[in-house]
Amino acid sequence: MRPLLQPVAPSIDDPIELLQACHDKVRRFAGLTLRLRAHVAERGPDAQAQEAARSILRYFDMAAPLHHDDEDRDLFPALRSLSQPELTNCIDELEAQHESLGHLWHALRPWLSATAEGQACQPPAEVDEFAVVYPAHAAREEAEIYPAAAQLSATQLRQISDAMVRRRTPD
Repeated sequence: MRPLLQPVAPSIDDPIELLQACHDKVRRFAGLTLRLRAHVAERGPDAQAQEAARSILRYFDMAAPLHHDDEDRDLFPALRSLSQPELTNCIDELEAQHESLGHLWHALRPWLSATAEGQACQPPAEVDEFAVVYPAHAAREEAEIYPAAAQLSATQLRQISDAMVRRRTPD
């Protein structure tokens, strides 16, 4: 009998693979905000809505800030060391977007917190923008920034991976 294929987790030795896995979650949870808004409009903040809101909160409160730190503190500086003006300009633009993504997140957070507590709350107008802009940002990083990581040395990639692990390891 053939064994069933198991999903392959990203390798801790490949920071780009880990960052892309985070982007998959960004897309999933950003899309979930739209489905949650529709669900709550139809059924109110029921148990299913509460669980969805808690999942979104958990990801964007905990994992997303770590992901941005992975890029802003480690990957982007390493890529800037390649001294490629076009790449550096793109990094600057995407890094600046991290702040605006944070503002969008903070606009959604009160609605999600109320929903997670089972309280009816009007969703903010920013839900649509959040659900579109966050995945678009991730796609642009994947298309324009991440491929440049192939130019980094094995030592640089190891340093990025090590920093990502440290960031997620409790003291």
